[in-house]
Amino acid sequence: MKNADVTIVFRALNEEKYFEEALKACRSQVLDDLTFDIVLVDSGSTDRTLEIAKKYECQIVHIPKHQFSFGRSLNWGCEAASGDYLIFISAHCIPTHDRWLQNLIQPLIDDVATYSYGRQIGNEVSKFSEKQLFAKYFPDFDKAPQDGFFINNANSAIKKSSWTTFKFDEDVTGLEDMVLGKQLVAAGEKIAYIADAPVIHIHEETYRQVKRRYYREALTLRAVLPEVHMSFFDFIHYTFAGISNDFGVARRQKSFLKNMGGITLFRIMQFWGSYKGQNENRKLSRAQKEEYYYPRVKGQNVISHAPDQKSFTEA
Repeated sequence: MKNADVTIVFRALNEEKYFEEALKACRSQVLDDLTFDIVLVDSGSTDRTLEIAKKYECQIVHIPKHQFSFGRSLNWGCEAASGDYLIFISAHCIPTHDRWLQNLIQPLIDDVATYSYGRQIGNEVSKFSEKQLFAKYFPDFDKAPQDGFFINNANSAIKKSSWTTFKFDEDVTGLEDMVLGKQLVAAGEKIAYIADAPVIHIHEETYRQVKRRYYREALTLRAVLPEVHMSFFDFIHYTFAGISNDFGVARRQKSFLKNMGGITLFRIMQFWGSYKGQNENRKLSRAQKEEYYYPRVKGQNVISHAPDQKSFTEA
């Protein structure tokens, strides 16, 4: 059997709710003289995730819980991939049209960039403030190539040759995409943002999980951007600024009363998590890392794993 030109890599743990819709959208993609296959890196699903993956003819790679990290799971998926172009998409992200994949990899084909990422938007279940973050970091215009090394693996593509050179850091607790992006840019490579490669990114987190996500990513951000430091004054300033901005948008959209409480809680948890992660001087143990990789774990019962959307400390 001929190897595919493009391999789509999913990471998943109990993602049955949106995974089939994501796979349907992937299987409907129309490519220009290219073929693709799909790899799922599963870290112990106990729901229908594996059944759905088999239904859509995914190659399944199993990573044990004790070996899981965001970077390692992607590296295992890339090692199993046959394509020259590697696509990363979250199992709770749904491409919005059938040219998503071609548009996402086109900058790589044209040698405009070696790493690209596409737009992310929310839907009716998305938190109001998260939609504002999507709008800020994923605008409706291209940057090909862009300045800087921001990248997001919820919806991205990389040349396999570039991944082979650097690979993902397997020790970081988040932002593994930006760690790799920084290395690539330092080596003279380019990153491209493509607006017309959009996915609906569905987060269904508690506010405690929001705080945990930003805390986990802030631990890595200290190394990625050591010049960025968040003081307690910054926490207060950014929180009030974020709430004020979102309140203004909500008023213009005539949805202030509906979203007032959610906006307040989200921004407090976002910036409190970022502040704590920026300022705690400790190294996470394996057990503590698992708490962040698997945020609803009680004992040995793994229920879900933290999503991979990120932002800088200020939004």
